Amino acid sequence: MMKALTAIAATIYLAGTATVQAAQDNTLTAEESAAGWQLLFDGQSFTGWRNYREKQVGDGWTIEEGAMKLAEAGGGDLISDKTWENFDFLIDWKISEAGNSGIFILADETGKYIYSHAPEIQILDNEKAHDNKTDTHLAGSLYDMVAVHSSASKPAGEWNTTRIKLNDNLLQVWQNDVMTTNVVIGTSTWKNLVAASKFADWEGFAANSSGHLGLQDHGNTVWFKNIKIKEL
Repeated sequence: MMKALTAIAATIYLAGTATVQAAQDNTLTAEESAAGWQLLFDGQSFTGWRNYREKQVGDGWTIEEGAMKLAEAGGGDLISDKTWENFDFLIDWKISEAGNSGIFILADETGKYIYSHAPEIQILDNEKAHDNKTDTHLAGSLYDMVAVHSSASKPAGEWNTTRIKLNDNLLQVWQNDVMTTNVVIGTSTWKNLVAASKFADWEGFAANSSGHLGLQDHGNTVWFKNIKIKEL
């Protein structure tokens, strides 16, 4: 009986230890490292990131409890130092009440704004944000192009996980494990989506075969952590 209780206690202890290890923010597990994942945020510095068209990150962005935080409007959009073509990307985010933000892919710095050529995955407080009247503008949507199911979203103040996978022009997006986008860039389906969106006449929109990742300053407080990528 004593051996059985000891075994149970050991199992509970090991399970608890595993849970703690899995929950550590801004780190890679041994399995992730072996699979080729790379951290893009260490929880302590902005290494690997800078403001759009700038050489460093401005004072509007801070690091709070292991998360990037846009502390005030005017902090500017963030852009990754590196560019990627085919990748699997993971990021956790939390939006403030009535807040709005976004994640950009395939960004360049030839346009006036980070969104000039870059598709955006929307971040939003779906309940109270001003831009919540259109389904293609809700959190997890491919902004102004592909709508998202309501089951993918959590309320403002709660952490969400977005996964963006781009491989050979196949763009797939998940929010909280719910697939929100599955489309091949450059196909007739894609062109129809662009033509029906605000980007229809935006020269160079989504034309890049590779580009930077971006995090938006939309004037509202937003947090990001557990940012990691795997090149495909």
